[in-house]
Amino acid sequence: MKKLISTALLLTIISYVSLSGQVQLSDSAKISLMTVSPWTGAIYSLYGHTVLKVEDDSTGVDACFNYGYFDSSQPDFMYHFIRGETDYVLGVTSYQDFLTENQMKGLEVVEQELNLSLKQKQQLWEDLYINSLPENCRYRYNYFFDNCATRPRDMVEKVLGKPIIYTATNKNQTFRDLIHECVSEFVWMEFGIDLVIGSDADKVISDREKMFLPYYLMNAFEGAKIVYDDTNKPPLVKTTTKVLEADNKDTTLNEWSLLDPLSIAFVLLIVSLLISFSQLRFDHSKTALIYDTMLFLVAGLAGLVVTFLVFFSEHPATSPNWNLAWLHIFHLIFAFLFWVKSFKKLVYYYHFINFAVLSLFLLSWWFLPQQMPLATIPFALSLWLRSSTNFLIIRNDFLKNKQYKTAKYMQAGWSH
Repeated sequence: MKKLISTALLLTIISYVSLSGQVQLSDSAKISLMTVSPWTGAIYSLYGHTVLKVEDDSTGVDACFNYGYFDSSQPDFMYHFIRGETDYVLGVTSYQDFLTENQMKGLEVVEQELNLSLKQKQQLWEDLYINSLPENCRYRYNYFFDNCATRPRDMVEKVLGKPIIYTATNKNQTFRDLIHECVSEFVWMEFGIDLVIGSDADKVISDREKMFLPYYLMNAFEGAKIVYDDTNKPPLVKTTTKVLEADNKDTTLNEWSLLDPLSIAFVLLIVSLLISFSQLRFDHSKTALIYDTMLFLVAGLAGLVVTFLVFFSEHPATSPNWNLAWLHIFHLIFAFLFWVKSFKKLVYYYHFINFAVLSLFLLSWWFLPQQMPLATIPFALSLWLRSSTNFLIIRNDFLKNKQYKTAKYMQAGWSH
């Protein structure tokens, strides 16, 4: 759904459009919605892609308008991307370049010629041209509500100026359900996404909201009707053609399928059990301290990301997020305080609070208004187990010290 654009390419695109923008389309002009299948060669391509094509052999117009370009070379790109402040660009390429690129990747391309009048085609062509000018080509990207699929839909709706009856999915689905459809083959990516999107992603969404994915937009257009009046409801799509067949290649994102999150979570839980037993039975406190530092440090770093997205990001559906109950920045802070003896009492209270919060979280896991991956349970149990074990050990140390001091005080009193 996203592509990288360089400054040189942007300048080429602007020059191309500037030379073509004032053309008056002929009766033979065609405007089509082009839908590209997902590509596993890059994370941003797992969701497919949408392009609007304007073609007119009589005037020589040959342009594919692509709302999916972004520039990762921008200063502080990653920071702004996490904050949801990424600007995308409307770029233009020739149809042949568009086709060649997707053919090299072995992707399927479906063309849906839109059923527009010449006046509507001309208006859409001019709107796209104006939209692609340097002063207009950038827009604030929003994954669910304003992206490379929703923008072409909105442009078409604006030109028609009439209601459209889209093809219904007849399914109750959420944003999370649709994301899972796209990334189901990549278990760690799916797990990571489930951690950072919150309960708002689990609300049932409308068919219109589902069009943020190119595949759903294509299906919505197919069979859709334009409502000019009660008796005049022509189809939105005139013809549908598969211009490229999928040719699957070996280019895929690498993931260790055997080391899925659930397996790793259970291994971590077993290690936590062994560490806790060893600490209670044999007093291997140094080994336990090193393990706790690594465990809570990793949980704290993950919590830092979740916390940032909840409180400081403009991304949709990241707040509220119930994963904050077990992934938060306090893990990161206390991972270092574990080594400071003067903070032992503070660490004691921290483990007690963490134990209590995780107990409530795990007991209410099935009733939370947020769908969470099953691996959350053993991961959270590892933190719960280590906090409860440390709480008991520190508590026993406090009780022993208190008893020792009391006996010593009494003995000193008898000697007098």
